[in-house]
Amino acid sequence: MPDLPEKLPLAPGSTLGILGGGQLGRMLSQAASRLGFDVVILDPQPDCPAARVSRAQITAPYDDPDALQALGRLCDVVTFEFENVPAASVETLAEAGALVAPGPTALAVAQDRVDEKTYLNAVGAPTVAFAAVATLDDLTAAITTLGLPALLKTRREGYDGKGQVWIRNAADAEAAFDAIGRRPAVLEAAAVFRRELSVIAARGRDGAVAVYPLGENVHRNGVLKTTTAPAAVDPATQGRAEQIAAAVLDGLDYIGVMGIELFDMGADSEGKPELLVNEVAPRVHNTGHWTQDGCVCDQFEQHVRAVVGWPLGPTEAHARIEMTNLLGDEVEQWRTLAAEPNARLHLYGKHDARPGRKMAHVNRIL
Repeated sequence: MPDLPEKLPLAPGSTLGILGGGQLGRMLSQAASRLGFDVVILDPQPDCPAARVSRAQITAPYDDPDALQALGRLCDVVTFEFENVPAASVETLAEAGALVAPGPTALAVAQDRVDEKTYLNAVGAPTVAFAAVATLDDLTAAITTLGLPALLKTRREGYDGKGQVWIRNAADAEAAFDAIGRRPAVLEAAAVFRRELSVIAARGRDGAVAVYPLGENVHRNGVLKTTTAPAAVDPATQGRAEQIAAAVLDGLDYIGVMGIELFDMGADSEGKPELLVNEVAPRVHNTGHWTQDGCVCDQFEQHVRAVVGWPLGPTEAHARIEMTNLLGDEVEQWRTLAAEPNARLHLYGKHDARPGRKMAHVNRIL
């Protein structure tokens, strides 16, 4: 068991800092408050959703050195709600003596899709075949090697279907490269999978790993629409997902909750379940929202427990849940949803219901 820093575990009344003030930061803050912690948010948007349920907000860019110094002084430990926070900001906090979890290594790996896939395969968490792309010639060569169709993604940033395009004919390669701004990219071979699954896993400061039951995901227009959990999988598939999660978390000496998206490829030649990792998110994850109403300890409380040095909570499901994202003006259904006896509505407190924007989710007990 690794030695914990002297001030850990943190006692109630300590302060947790969160880089990012969107819905994930909001739900993290709510969970931290239930456990008796104060929360300070750093986010460039004034009056962001997380700030309205927290003790204070520092309004500044994520790379503002003065703001980071202030956050470090105010907080006993700092975490982040999304992986596009600059890794250098986390490094600045750590170098200034602040406890940061997850650490900058996990963040840096997850921010670059080539680095991410290289790491995953190295620890025994296989992915689809892929190739790094920097030029149109690279892309042409990768198409020859991987075949078509194939998915072209920017190496950095991009989420919910952004920054990616399918290439189905070699003649479309240049147009696809133009569509992503000719930015450094990765070309991924197509995966003929049965369904997409995801696993939410946590690793504590003592090295303990806790894994939730698998969820089955359905996307619409590149955005997650529903997650149903626990998914209908056999024990071998759940066990394989847990092996993958432990390998990924241990390899990064990770602290906190991670979401891991998986392609269920069915059985391999030996009859064993074959799971390929699509991508990882070093944070609480949309596909883990079902745990709020399906588990005693949800993913948000679990993340707080991990970063403050508390024991991890139980991950068993006490109910089967279908989580549905509400995008844009779908949030206007709140009156109807609030009247459903088996539904629990989670609103994010966002002011503008723009098309495609995640505004809320609803968990239905099945």
